[in-house]
Amino acid sequence: MKKRRNIGLFITIVSIVLILGALAWFLWCIFEGEKPRVTVEPLPEFLSGSEQFSLSASDMKRGLKVVRVSVNQEGRNILVFEKKFPFKGLFNSEGIHQFDTEFSIDPAKLNLAQGRVDLKISAWDYSRRRGGDGNQSLVEHKMTVDTIPPAIRAISRMHYVNVGGTGFIVYQASSDSIESGLFVNDFLFPGFQVKDSEDGYHVCYFAIPYNTKANPEVRLWAKDKAGNQSTASFYCKIRRKRFRTERLNITDRFLKRILPYFSFYSLNPTDTDIKKFLMINRDLRKDNGSVFYNLRTATNPEKLWDGTWVRLKNAATMAKFADHRFYYYKGKKVDEQVHMGVDLASLANSKVQAANNGRVIFADRLGIYGLTVVLDHGQGLAS
Repeated sequence: MKKRRNIGLFITIVSIVLILGALAWFLWCIFEGEKPRVTVEPLPEFLSGSEQFSLSASDMKRGLKVVRVSVNQEGRNILVFEKKFPFKGLFNSEGIHQFDTEFSIDPAKLNLAQGRVDLKISAWDYSRRRGGDGNQSLVEHKMTVDTIPPAIRAISRMHYVNVGGTGFIVYQASSDSIESGLFVNDFLFPGFQVKDSEDGYHVCYFAIPYNTKANPEVRLWAKDKAGNQSTASFYCKIRRKRFRTERLNITDRFLKRILPYFSFYSLNPTDTDIKKFLMINRDLRKDNGSVFYNLRTATNPEKLWDGTWVRLKNAATMAKFADHRFYYYKGKKVDEQVHMGVDLASLANSKVQAANNGRVIFADRLGIYGLTVVLDHGQGLAS
């Protein structure tokens, strides 16, 4: 009899423990304290126009209840986006646990003023904490509304430039501009602020590409730190120019003499000499041109040169800029290239003077150009 009472007591205690454990587990589940995870991209410093954002919210336990996006400016709270999720299934097992979306903020549509604005992204889950409101995650980000573009205008008035030639302009850009220059169609020539100028004066050296079609679009351009951009037109007369053409006859003797100089270049040894030459004349020439092009960013923002520029002494001009060369082999045209420089020939072992003051930004062997020294003279000029 006593044994039965002990067994009954044990069963009762175990039952109570199980009930209490189940109750504790139930309470732990519905009152869990893990906040939803919220990420938003991008988080820009400035709003200069309509900005697209990507939002991701997740809660792997009780599931998402509400996701809300708002902006606040000078006491005005503006709702941008809100999504409420229904409770489904036991413990919201069938509810929404992962939510991804996109939203946009347009300062004009929201009637935002210039200046600071606070972005707030909130997410709640179905936990019974906080009086049933659930766990809350809050992402806050401060931005500056700036939709006013910088001002830019030409100071110098009359500009006459040949196709394939260079030009110079003085312009004024407002103090909020962080980058400015001149576009010829889609090609940007950067401008440089005049030293100690308090009026925002800039200078820009630009060129009209030799292959520019009729009436290229030439315009001044400026951008501020918010990304606002502005352009301005100015008087620029583009004069057409005819460039020389030249026929070059390639002989086997020439190929035998010239190809050994390019032993460093990867060529198929089974190719004919003329095919090797064409690879050098086309592909290596293009690669070498890219090296020069990439050096443009290494320029000093200040003028380094002084006085008159020096031409190579006692030198004859062998080729001019933009000469159009046609290459013939055994009477057949095999290639054509445009000469992108001026060839000057002097006596063997003659000294080569620097054209003006500057700093060396490249000194190495460079493909078809051989031993090459490039000087940066500042403000985008190099020789």
